[in-house]
Amino acid sequence: MIEIAVNDLKKFAPELHAGDRIALTGTVYTARDAAHKRIFELLDRGEALPFELNGAVIYYTGPTPAKDGRPVGSCGPTTSGRMDKFTPRLLDLGLAGIIGKGERNDAVAQALCRNGAVYFSAVGGAGALMAKHVTAAEEIAFHDLGCESIKRLTVEHLPLTVAVDCSGGDIFRDGRAKYAR
Repeated sequence: MIEIAVNDLKKFAPELHAGDRIALTGTVYTARDAAHKRIFELLDRGEALPFELNGAVIYYTGPTPAKDGRPVGSCGPTTSGRMDKFTPRLLDLGLAGIIGKGERNDAVAQALCRNGAVYFSAVGGAGALMAKHVTAAEEIAFHDLGCESIKRLTVEHLPLTVAVDCSGGDIFRDGRAKYAR
């Protein structure tokens, strides 16, 4: 397993390949469909975003309320394809990485390559496991969205798989091709 700090992701992205298993440590931001829509409204109006996009990682999750003194409850990934229409623009603005589950479209794959960014896959259905790697959480924007508000999470050794790398490798496409042979 490759240990990577969020702050070093852009530097190490060219060395990552689809299928690599990594442990991510640092700050990530949660954002799902409704938050992406609002981020785009802010961008279109030329207003400041709730966090700096350049070098950031967005995790497509909506953590459930915390229990037993933990920072978050279940914190599993949501289906990434729902964010495909938003992702290329965010990558072009400096987003370094994305965490979710499932395939991405060609426009997202091209934007990942163009920007030296990485799409990580988290295991769906393992929200309790993912939550164990969250050491701090703070709601920073769109409070009215409840669990879909934007949160700043501090993660330690978050287990992920490189799903689409910045060289064009794609575990979904490449895995199907290998199986077909």
